[in-house]
Amino acid sequence: MFTQEQIEELVDLLCDLNESTKIYIGTDSVRFRHNERWYAKYATVCVVHMNGKHGCRVFRHRSIEPDYDLKKNRPAVRLMNEVMKSCELYTQLAPFIDEFDVEIHCDVNVDPLHGSSCVASQAAGYVLGVTGLDEGNVKLKPHAFAASFGADHYANNFG
Repeated sequence: MFTQEQIEELVDLLCDLNESTKIYIGTDSVRFRHNERWYAKYATVCVVHMNGKHGCRVFRHRSIEPDYDLKKNRPAVRLMNEVMKSCELYTQLAPFIDEFDVEIHCDVNVDPLHGSSCVASQAAGYVLGVTGLDEGNVKLKPHAFAASFGADHYANNFG
């Protein structure tokens, strides 16, 4: 997902940081229609909170892919794609970030009043199963700021 250049830049940054550094990974998407087909703009971010107090550095990956959801108000396929992309990035970065506290942020709401709640338990279970992280390292809305704010910014400002 990340280029070799991005990984090298991330590793160089992490070499100068201490164990207070936290890493947050999240993905968000925006659905759009083009030529009678639905697509999604995906943005996946890795937010490095440097030494727990020196600001953040954000690394990102963006892509456009077909969206196969039939129900706009319950976007299960697109939301699970977001979760899969976050896990894919975690897996790619795991050899370089294993000494740091890492959280996976899912842009999924547990409140049944929101459409994203349709995949809340599946999303959390997928992250736990694929990454092997502890349950406390998986965050859903409203605690998933890397996805809800960081990735959201890049998905909505795709350029």
